Amino acid sequence: MKLRIISVGHKMPDWVETACAEYTKRMPRELSLEIVEIKPEKRAAGNSTENVQELEAKRILEVAGKDYLIACDEHGKELTTMQLAEKTQFWQSLGRNVSLVIGSADGLHPDLKKQANWLWSLSKLTLPHAFVRVLLCEQLYRAYSIIQKHPYHRE
Repeated sequence: MKLRIISVGHKMPDWVETACAEYTKRMPRELSLEIVEIKPEKRAAGNSTENVQELEAKRILEVAGKDYLIACDEHGKELTTMQLAEKTQFWQSLGRNVSLVIGSADGLHPDLKKQANWLWSLSKLTLPHAFVRVLLCEQLYRAYSIIQKHPYHRE
């Protein structure tokens, strides 16, 4: 199974690239992790937030294809790390790849959220886009380490 973080945003600072690369390389081949960047839509005159979200949603869905789609959204369900490990095992049982979506500064289009198989709230806090990438990479690795009974996570 492949885990794919689809992130609307580009030109991340070096520390983000370094941190994400570290966790990505720790993941096994059978649960590989990759980050796919989607360039944000430009905010030209007359280009409404909804229009921007709609154009970005089309590109996100093209990349996700038939993957199990998870949208990171403040109104989604919050999980503990142990619950994330259980979710990861569930995703593995589906026999499909999984795409986790991080929206742009304008957020995700409501139709994309409706199409998502699950809405996941990482926190009630507003988090910087770059930090969310690192957080997702680390937590997905941590969930994998829990499943493998690796000592990385201490409960």
